[in-house]
Amino acid sequence: MKAKEIQDLIDFISNSGLAEVKIETEEFKLSIKKYAEAPTVKVETLPMAAPVAMPHPVAAAPVAVASPAPTPAPAKEDSSRYVEIKSPMIGTFYRTPNPDSENFVNVGDSVSAGQTVCIIEAMKLFNEIESEVSGKIVKVLVENASPVEYDQPLFLVDPAG
Repeated sequence: MKAKEIQDLIDFISNSGLAEVKIETEEFKLSIKKYAEAPTVKVETLPMAAPVAMPHPVAAAPVAVASPAPTPAPAKEDSSRYVEIKSPMIGTFYRTPNPDSENFVNVGDSVSAGQTVCIIEAMKLFNEIESEVSGKIVKVLVENASPVEYDQPLFLVDPAG
């Protein structure tokens, strides 16, 4: 199954009333569960040799991804007025369109709603992430080329800026 087909399946499940879908073939096993707004995808590649007897299902423990330790904000009141730009998917965060280019945005830059602020690579697809808010970039919360999780804050934006 190709990345585009998996993404189409996720979109279909998100828009349908289905809560869970499991697909098994000789080549892979795909399980998608819908929780609130975010679907969870688990893909296992099986060997192409002889059929494998599947053990009883066991709940998989969530995988923790190390993220940089957040630095404390100067004042709690000031940070509460900031808006977070969050990752809409799991993938690898990139601040530039390619290694030879400038960053999409830097601390102190003004952004407008709809402006591209970074790229997240997921399954060899590069997805431009756009700001949902206008304001000034106060802080970049993720290092370039770092893995990010769904709904992980990427930037802090001061909407008054």
